[in-house]
Amino acid sequence: MKIKQSTIVKPLPSEELISKHEKFWRLKLPEVFLDFIKTYNGVEVEEATFECNARNYSIERFLCMLDDIENHPKGIYDIDVVVSQIGERLTDNEDLLGAEVLPIASIFAGDFVCLDFRENKDKPLVCVWSHEESGEFEPVFYKIADNFTEFLEIL
Repeated sequence: MKIKQSTIVKPLPSEELISKHEKFWRLKLPEVFLDFIKTYNGVEVEEATFECNARNYSIERFLCMLDDIENHPKGIYDIDVVVSQIGERLTDNEDLLGAEVLPIASIFAGDFVCLDFRENKDKPLVCVWSHEESGEFEPVFYKIADNFTEFLEIL
């Protein structure tokens, strides 16, 4: 995976912002993912491809965490913004408070790479959310890796 350093979204997320998001989502993000987002918040990548479900995917950019979404030019790439746009298509539980699946990167053609906490709140899987196959409260996911570290190694 080739990082485009000039595309890192500043300011980088603070511990306070991360804690606020984790509380809202009712999730504890994995340390490896936190280290990544604290360094490469919202970064665009080159040559970041992977195979899943007999398809090849290409990551356009990782999502970011921002404190001031409305006034930031990259606000549309904030994780909360993406969750608010597709949230009802990420879960089959209409009564869910918080999140079970969290988008972390946009993929060419409208899909997202996500952290999937549904089976294990402490060790989320990494999956692809298929926008074309998913409906409201009928999400379709395909597993990519057992964890974020393994996912990065695939790229």
